[in-house]
Amino acid sequence: MIVFIARRLVISFFVLLAATVIMFVLTALSGDPLEDLRQDNSPNRAAKIADRTERMQLDDPLPVRYLSWLGNVVRGDLGVNRDGHDVGVMLGDALSATLQLVVAATVMAIIIGIVIGIVSALRQYSGFDYSVTFAAFICFSLPVFWVAVMLKQYMAIEFNNWLKDPSIPPTVIGALALLGGLVFGALTTGDRRRRLLSFAVGLAVTGALFTLLSVTRWFADPGFGLPLLLAISLAAAVGFTVLSAGLNPRGPLYAALGAAVIGALASEVLTPVLSDPTWLEIFGLALVTVAVCAGLGYALGGLQRRQAVSAAVLTGLFTGGVIFVDRMLQAFNDYSAAVRGRPISTIGARTPNFEGNFWQMNLDSASHLLLPSMALILISLATYTRYSRASMLEVMNQDYVRTARAKGLPERTVVVKHAFRNGLIPITTLMAVDFAGVIGGAVVTETVFGWEGMGKMFITALDQVDPMPVMAFFIVTGTAIVVFNMIADILYAYLDPRIRLS
Repeated sequence: MIVFIARRLVISFFVLLAATVIMFVLTALSGDPLEDLRQDNSPNRAAKIADRTERMQLDDPLPVRYLSWLGNVVRGDLGVNRDGHDVGVMLGDALSATLQLVVAATVMAIIIGIVIGIVSALRQYSGFDYSVTFAAFICFSLPVFWVAVMLKQYMAIEFNNWLKDPSIPPTVIGALALLGGLVFGALTTGDRRRRLLSFAVGLAVTGALFTLLSVTRWFADPGFGLPLLLAISLAAAVGFTVLSAGLNPRGPLYAALGAAVIGALASEVLTPVLSDPTWLEIFGLALVTVAVCAGLGYALGGLQRRQAVSAAVLTGLFTGGVIFVDRMLQAFNDYSAAVRGRPISTIGARTPNFEGNFWQMNLDSASHLLLPSMALILISLATYTRYSRASMLEVMNQDYVRTARAKGLPERTVVVKHAFRNGLIPITTLMAVDFAGVIGGAVVTETVFGWEGMGKMFITALDQVDPMPVMAFFIVTGTAIVVFNMIADILYAYLDPRIRLS
C-alpha cells in the first residue's frame, strides 16, 4: 500500500508539473492583459500600464515568468492578481464558497441517486422502474441554467409571494394527491389489485396530509413537534434495522427503537441548551449520541451486537438531524419577518448585514443554499441513478449472487452484503471524478445565483488574461483530481478483495 501511494505521488507530481507549464503558457498567450488600460483615457494611463506591467512581469520572457511563479509557489506564495490583490486570500474565499455550495449537493445527489438506483434495479420493469428511468432522462437532458432560472421564479419569487397566505388550493391538493398515489402504486409489487389498493391509500394519505397543512397554515409557522418527531424517528429505527440486521432476532430492533425514543425525549430535556447553541455544543451532543447509542446497541444486541450498534448509532444520528431541522423550522417565522417576508433567497451566499441567533443564521445560510443545491442535485441525481441501476443489474446476475440465494441467505443479506458492495465499484470511479470536479466550482450555477466561488474566479481570471488566479485554481483542482483518484483506487481493493494494489 505504501509503495503504491508513493509511486502514484511521484508520477502525479511530474504530471501536475507538466500540466502547470501548459496551463501557464496557454493563459499568458490567450490575450492582452493591458487591453482595458490601453482604452483608458485618464491622465495617468501610462503609470497604470507601467504598474501592471511590472506587477505581472510582462517585460520578462515567458519561461522566466513561469519559473518565478513556480519558485513563489514552492515558498507558499501564490502571488497577486493583475490588480494587486493577494491570490491566496481570493482562493480561500472562493474555495470556501464553492465547498459550501457544491459538497452538500453532491453528497445528497450521491446518496439519493444510489438508493433510487438500487430500488429501481430490484424493481426492474415495474412502474417505479419505468418512472425513474423517464425522470432520470428528463433531468439529465435539462440545461442547468434553465433549471436555475425556473427555480428562482417558482421556488423563490412565487413561493415567497404565496407565503403571505399559505393556503393550498383544492386543485393543487388534488394534483399532489394524484402524484402521491402514483408513487405509492409504483413502489408496490404484486398484481393489479394490490397496486390499485396502494394507489388509493397513497391518494388518500397525501390528500389528507396537504389538506391538514393548508388548514393549519403550517407553512407560515412550521415545525415538527414531539409526536411527529417521535414518529419519524421510530420509522427510521425500523428502516435502519431492516438494512443492518433484519427484524429477527429482535435485539437490534429494540436497540434502534430505544435510540429513537431517547433522542426524541432528549430534544425536550435539552431545550435550554438547544435554544441558542454553538457548533461546538452541537458536535459535543453528536459525540454523546454516538456513545449512548453504541452502549445501547451493545447492551440489547445479543448475538448481533455489531449490527445492533450500527442500527442504534444510525438511528440516533438521524434523530439528531431531524431535531436540528425542527429547531431551524421553529425559527422560520422570526427569520421571515427579519428578511421582510422573502425567506427564500435568489442570489448570494448570505443576507447582507443580517444578525440573529444560531438557528436564524443557519436558516439564512440554508435559504441561500436551497435553490443552487436543488439545481445541482437534479442534474447529478440522474447520472447516479442510472449508473447505480446498471451496476446493480449487472451484479445481481452474477454467479456468486445466485449461489448466496441458493445457500438460503435472506434477501437483505444477498442485496446489502454481496450485491451492493460489488455494485459500488464502478460508482466509486464516478464519485471520485465528481468530487474532484465540483471543487473547481459550478460555473453556470454560481453565475446565475451570484456566488463568488472557484468557477467565477477562474472565468474572471481567464477573461482578464491573469495567470496567477488561474494557476491557483489549477493547483487546487489538479491536486484534488490526483487525490480522489488515488482514494478510488484504494477503495477498489477494500470493496473487492480480489483487487491488489501491487
